[in-house]
Amino acid sequence: MRIGLAQINPIIGDFSGNCAKILDYARRASDCDLLVFPELALCGYPPMDLLDQPSFADENLKALRSLQRSLPPSLAVAIGHVERNYEAQGKPYLNVVSIIHQGALVFSQAKTLLPTYDVFDEARYFEPARKREVFPFKGERIGIAICEDLWGENLAGRYAQDPVHELLNAGATVVLAPSASPFHAGKLDIRKALVKRLATTGGLPVVYVNAIGANDSLIFDGRSFAMGPSGAILGMAGWEEELLVLDLPQALGDSIQACIEVMEAKTPTLSPAQIQEAASAEAFAEIEAALVLGIRDYMAKCGFTKAHLGLSGGIDSALVAVLAAKAIGPENLTCISLPSRYSSEHSKSDAQDLAQRLGCRYESLAIEDTFSASLASLGPLFAGTKPDLTEENLQARIRGILLMAFSNKHNSMLLTTGNKSEIAAGYCTLYGDMCGALAVIGDLYKTEVYGLSRFINRGKEIIPASSISKPPSAELRPGQVDQDSLPPYEVLDAILEHYIEGNMALEEISALGFEPALVKRVISMVAKAEYKRRQAAPVLKVSPKAFGTGRRIPIARKIHEA
Repeated sequence: MRIGLAQINPIIGDFSGNCAKILDYARRASDCDLLVFPELALCGYPPMDLLDQPSFADENLKALRSLQRSLPPSLAVAIGHVERNYEAQGKPYLNVVSIIHQGALVFSQAKTLLPTYDVFDEARYFEPARKREVFPFKGERIGIAICEDLWGENLAGRYAQDPVHELLNAGATVVLAPSASPFHAGKLDIRKALVKRLATTGGLPVVYVNAIGANDSLIFDGRSFAMGPSGAILGMAGWEEELLVLDLPQALGDSIQACIEVMEAKTPTLSPAQIQEAASAEAFAEIEAALVLGIRDYMAKCGFTKAHLGLSGGIDSALVAVLAAKAIGPENLTCISLPSRYSSEHSKSDAQDLAQRLGCRYESLAIEDTFSASLASLGPLFAGTKPDLTEENLQARIRGILLMAFSNKHNSMLLTTGNKSEIAAGYCTLYGDMCGALAVIGDLYKTEVYGLSRFINRGKEIIPASSISKPPSAELRPGQVDQDSLPPYEVLDAILEHYIEGNMALEEISALGFEPALVKRVISMVAKAEYKRRQAAPVLKVSPKAFGTGRRIPIARKIHEA
């Protein structure tokens, strides 16, 4: 059986556009027996509260009927869509993959496991499948496990069912896994392990088809693949829309031969340091690819072709500028230096140097006049007080006003440049440097910002070396450096990772060797900054736990360190 893996980038709610794309891929796959699309490919994922609008489901089903009439009759097409729940009880919809063949909808399988953790909230809208069946086709018995349905055994304790085992018990000989699995660093290895367990224990091929693109904070990395019962990858798509075609019997034979060749090949011996370096490079490579994709797709789907940012000469804004230039082209990027009376000469020169290296538009807009006028206006209200954080934040907010004005005038998207360490600790100014439509590196700790910047510079110096080597500073008062207000980033980031990703309490983190008073201080900073994060730009998610919809913490609460 010849199977096509259609790794596409649907737009949420664009039923006509998504249908046109599906039909185009169907025409390209005309020599296939079966063509498989990602989860909810017809409406885009995640539709969220658009499902509360009856017209959304109506348009989805209208599009499905249109595909029935328009798809090539000789091709069977597995397409993800929303279906109404016609039972008397339960949620109003089902998350379904249906097979259309010869103009008829010949088989449907609803999703069983509906995730409600992290960024997922599917049980809010969907009713789980009540049964799991297989579909006889071309001498095979096809089972469908939609995204989370693969994860039942891996998330023991969260679910009472394991749909893939039920499909195996029903006699499945091939399993399709249409998915809309968001990216985070290292997730591909998890997916491969899940599929390998199913393929090897079930003794059958598994076809994993993932969405590509980005929707708000979520990045879908594609990287669809099929795996044979030997556990070998039969083929893998990349980080873009792609049609991957496989002949299963031939591919299975190739995969077994590939396994033999790998086992017979001599593997070079690597030192632990070389292994670690290679793993680190691979992680940064996929994070870079994800962030570039996230910027490009977010802007395109929001109707923007141009972007800009405040370029300070520091490492954070430099990294965002490099990623944005890769995403949309330097000709569509404007970098604006906004020096104050406290800005150092090297910061201004580093900013201009980077813009020249990238080949993007560069502007310098000093804020001194606006700052002085603001201080004069506020003088009567500030009488008898000393300069403090207020005056520092005022500079950041002036920059925010100017950057947003540029956005309005030129229809350019403002990218924020804060990192996860700053956003976590509240070391950022609401309505100042937090202004913008997308937080590009808001899920990268400062130490990861350094790591990714060095990775980008591995072959050629793109980010000026001085931007990486100099002590980070907001430059909002004389001689200021970040470490005046924050612990060293190596320590801060380690504590934050244990607290945010690990959900560890003060005592648990302290037991790892961190000073309890410091841990308490860091946790307190995170808690007090919750109101800022609630008003922040969407953060591109590249870690297992990003700020945003996947981390829902009350603002008004008693702060507990535990």
